[in-house]
Amino acid sequence: MFVDLAEEDLRAYRSSQTDPADFDSFWRTTLDESRGFDLDPEIVLVDTGLTTIDVHDVTFSGYRGDRVRAWLRVPHGATGPLPTVVQYQGYGGGRGRAISDLLWASAGYAHLLVDTRGQGSVWGGGDTPDPAGSGPQGPGFMTRGIDDRDTYYYRRVFTDAVRAVDLARSLDVVDGGRIAVLGGSQGGGISLAVAGLVEGLAGVFPRVPFLCDFPRATVITDSDPYKEIGRYLAVHRGKADRVHETLAYFDGVNFARRATAPAWFTTALMDSVCPPSTVFGAFNAYAGEKSIRVWPYNGHEGGGEFSDEDDLARLAELFAR
Repeated sequence: MFVDLAEEDLRAYRSSQTDPADFDSFWRTTLDESRGFDLDPEIVLVDTGLTTIDVHDVTFSGYRGDRVRAWLRVPHGATGPLPTVVQYQGYGGGRGRAISDLLWASAGYAHLLVDTRGQGSVWGGGDTPDPAGSGPQGPGFMTRGIDDRDTYYYRRVFTDAVRAVDLARSLDVVDGGRIAVLGGSQGGGISLAVAGLVEGLAGVFPRVPFLCDFPRATVITDSDPYKEIGRYLAVHRGKADRVHETLAYFDGVNFARRATAPAWFTTALMDSVCPPSTVFGAFNAYAGEKSIRVWPYNGHEGGGEFSDEDDLARLAELFAR
């Protein structure tokens, strides 16, 4: 069933999320600190048995030098520079196996699929630890370090994601002027963060994005992962203001206000995981050229392979500009 506002109301909806006064300086300092560490990439060709795609096992320095894993896939024998898709994973997933996710390289692009630190044991399989400690937290990742913006889990994740774009731009096989970022759910929220933090992206593809409009998301759905925050606050009853002060630094709405690359969003009207009003909160705030595909009868799967078809056509047009 529909879980949220009618579509015409979604298009008029504006999030109540506000910008912290030091949002930009916080992120500038965060990224400057991590960019002080050399990317120090390790790139190893993997023997997969594939004949049309070359797969490389990649390790690079992310947040404060922590080592992050990724797969780099390119058409067999390609020397570049190639238009490139940098992709981020959904909640609980990791970079998966070397022979998975072959679509974008099959289309002729370089494809950097980035692992998510600490995740990858629900699906996909991950290889990147999160070595930072945390205070008390609920099960999952949403409340890890949430009492303070400096210790919050997604500070590290978003920095890793930005450094992945830095890495892509350093590679001879990549055309640094033609990089698009893409992801679904958590990956969509990470893509929005990168869009607000990195200049010069060719395009942004946030599919049913998570991590958006926390003031509404934390009270409108009983579905995880947003409900992790609700359960935490049900126990830590005096911390709501403090938690929402932290979350404002990581909200896709605030990143959207700073993003200028062309963006193609998706949302689904029966999605209780990332309710459509939270997606529209970010979409309506997005500062750049934008469009949104609404899937009326779908849940959190959104467009699925239909979105792949849509985005293949959009990327071909975008990279031809």
